[in-house]
Amino acid sequence: MTADASSRASLRASAASQTILDGRTALGIEFGSTRIKACLVDADDPSAVLAVGGHEWENQYRDRLWTYALDDVWTGLQAAFADLVADAERRHGVRPTTFGAIGVSAMMHGYLAFDEAGELLVPFRTWRNTNTGPAAAELTGLFGVNIPLRWSIAHLHQAVVDGEAHVPDVRFVTTLAGYVHWRLTGEKVLGIGDASGMFPIDSATRDYDADLVGRYDALRQAQAPAAGRVPALAGLLPRVLVAGDAAGSLTAEGAALLDPTGTVAAGIPFCPPEGDAGTGMVATNAVAPRTGNVSAGTSIFAMVVLERPLQSVHHELDLVTTPSGDAVAMVHCNNGASELGAWAGLFGRFAAAAGARVEGDTVFDVLFREALEGDADAGGLLAYNHLAGEPIAGLDEGRPLFVRTPASTFTLGNFARAQLYGVFGTLALGMRVLDAEGVALDRMFAHGGLFRTAGVAQRFLAAALNAPVAVGDTAGEGGAWGIAVLAAYARAVDASSRSSLSTSAGRPASGLPEYLARTVFAGAALDVADPEPADVAGFASYLDRYRAGLAVEAAAVTAL
Repeated sequence: MTADASSRASLRASAASQTILDGRTALGIEFGSTRIKACLVDADDPSAVLAVGGHEWENQYRDRLWTYALDDVWTGLQAAFADLVADAERRHGVRPTTFGAIGVSAMMHGYLAFDEAGELLVPFRTWRNTNTGPAAAELTGLFGVNIPLRWSIAHLHQAVVDGEAHVPDVRFVTTLAGYVHWRLTGEKVLGIGDASGMFPIDSATRDYDADLVGRYDALRQAQAPAAGRVPALAGLLPRVLVAGDAAGSLTAEGAALLDPTGTVAAGIPFCPPEGDAGTGMVATNAVAPRTGNVSAGTSIFAMVVLERPLQSVHHELDLVTTPSGDAVAMVHCNNGASELGAWAGLFGRFAAAAGARVEGDTVFDVLFREALEGDADAGGLLAYNHLAGEPIAGLDEGRPLFVRTPASTFTLGNFARAQLYGVFGTLALGMRVLDAEGVALDRMFAHGGLFRTAGVAQRFLAAALNAPVAVGDTAGEGGAWGIAVLAAYARAVDASSRSSLSTSAGRPASGLPEYLARTVFAGAALDVADPEPADVAGFASYLDRYRAGLAVEAAAVTAL
């Protein structure tokens, strides 16, 4: 390094340290399915990541329901925050004590129900549960829009249908992000993207659909005796906010939950809490019509911003919104990269047993590179990643399977390609429905750890969607960075006193797409993979076998 370059690097490091000390930062925290992440950015230039932290956690399967213990929420949050503070000190020589804004994000949907005293009534029921089929079907018929099994209203109504003892005591229902935000700020609010996974949203009013709320309350009155009814729905759900809205500030109690050392003081403003779908859209700059994104982790889902309403109701498609409230079609699959990760762990253990210990990322990299050597159709192999039920595939429960015929070409390359294709299999089934609706896409953006190995998963996803797929520098940071950006946006709106981004009703208008384009992604480097014809044809052949083989998967659920 030259003297001039060294001097410039030193100045940048000094500037970052001062930014952290002054609190000109935005902190994003996201509760993913297997990892809680924290991400600190420069609030004036959110593309600049200053520090990161993380903590591993895992759901439990108890009484035939997927759940997380709420104690683990707080120990995990504190561990991820402490890890971020330590990373800031390693990188910049300073420890953050305050922030310009904070945002909380988490996996969407599910059911957290509280009584009048704020006590949890039943263990947290996550998005992964598929026990709500009867309620979801009834509500879909009542509303005329698809109500997925994982939505909060489906969980609530299933509890009503089943006559669960806790139902009369319910006074507040929220998501995981809404719960954490409530405990940190005292505010029972929710970003509109996350709220759209609780109950249908009217994009015109940027609030819960009033007509459908009325229909549900009428159903509630008719079905349940007074002693077993939940209160009116509007009083149970968190208040809806849009990107840029003020969403409260850190309380003294919240500060102690975030940082038990007592270093962080109360008073830091928060942006609206959002779901991982919305933060994924922000992280990939996919909030404008004709854009979309794919987020791959424990689950995998695609979000496509709509230019017009869909013509029909499809059980494969959810209607949700961007963090600004614009309508989005979502293809959500309960099962993403977990089974691929399990196989990588097996290969890693084999290498260690053979005396060639390799890091986990190296195992993935080897498998991904080998997949490029496989046949375009994966040599006739099939991989099903269904650890949990998969509504799009018609499965109430999952059984991971790897299947081949005597005529299949069983090589490591084909095995690895089949596993990667399997991650995208159910997603592709749902996207075919969207394509049949005539929804046009200019480009899909992808993010998540699956895309860290350049040019492999991205290339196969382009084949699965038959559309260009872009990956940016922040693909691995994912939603924690996305919610940090939303926190920085809320700070920017507040700093301008909403003078140029307000409506007559006092709410921020849809300035988020412009903010992302101008402030966050103006200089972003994108790697774009166009679909290769041979891969497109190969994946189509794989998907035909995949669809036919679902009968084998269903038989495994019945038999095992």
